[in-house]
Amino acid sequence: MSTLDGKVIAVAGASGPAGQATLRRLAAGGATVIGADIDQRRLDAAIAAVRVGVPGAKISGQVIDLLDPQEVHDWADHLEAEHGRVDGLFHLVGGWRGAKSFHESRIDDWDFLHDTVVRTLQHTSLAFQPALLRSEAGRFAMISASAAHKPTSGGAAYAAAKAATEAWTLAMANSFVKETTQADGVPTAAAVILVIKALLSPEMRAEKPEAKFTGYTETAELADTLADLWSRPAAELNGQHQWLTAR
Repeated sequence: MSTLDGKVIAVAGASGPAGQATLRRLAAGGATVIGADIDQRRLDAAIAAVRVGVPGAKISGQVIDLLDPQEVHDWADHLEAEHGRVDGLFHLVGGWRGAKSFHESRIDDWDFLHDTVVRTLQHTSLAFQPALLRSEAGRFAMISASAAHKPTSGGAAYAAAKAATEAWTLAMANSFVKETTQADGVPTAAAVILVIKALLSPEMRAEKPEAKFTGYTETAELADTLADLWSRPAAELNGQHQWLTAR
């Protein structure tokens, strides 16, 4: 029996390359998967592809504006009411902005990344944290970047945004310890940070078959890592960085 059997897992950013790979992997493992995205057409295409590739997949989609906190809270409440629990939330929403030099960095880029990277993660984590605590094995995961640990001069806005989301996720991890209902204080839920340099999709590989993509993480590898989060106890995962690229 797969560790995903019977799990109810929400995926924010479902139509992106990472989201598509994750939807497929979770559905193939037997989970009930709910993908969310702001683009109806892209979301429908992602859900349809999983249904074709994984016969019998238990998958559905929901258009959600992750910048609307009430909409995100309502989504979390609805999923728990409909399925009886929520066992996982994967935040796969990203974006990148950069400059040629530190001096040329634009505050407009920070504003964009603050919304797409930071604010969306704040809303999803706040909305789903109570349900993940109530689950017997709640899992939250976000995708960070090695840039947050070694910023470059032109990547100030991006590195700062990723660093902010890491700090927020670590605070969530602490909440899983502080608020656990376990008498021994051992958490049943975990918040995990997956660190990559950049993602490599099958489409990128097809476009540049000769390229080496040194340090990149295949979307399928990322999806496998996310699916494997239920194969280890929450206490081993909670608040941890899992590096999928060289440090």
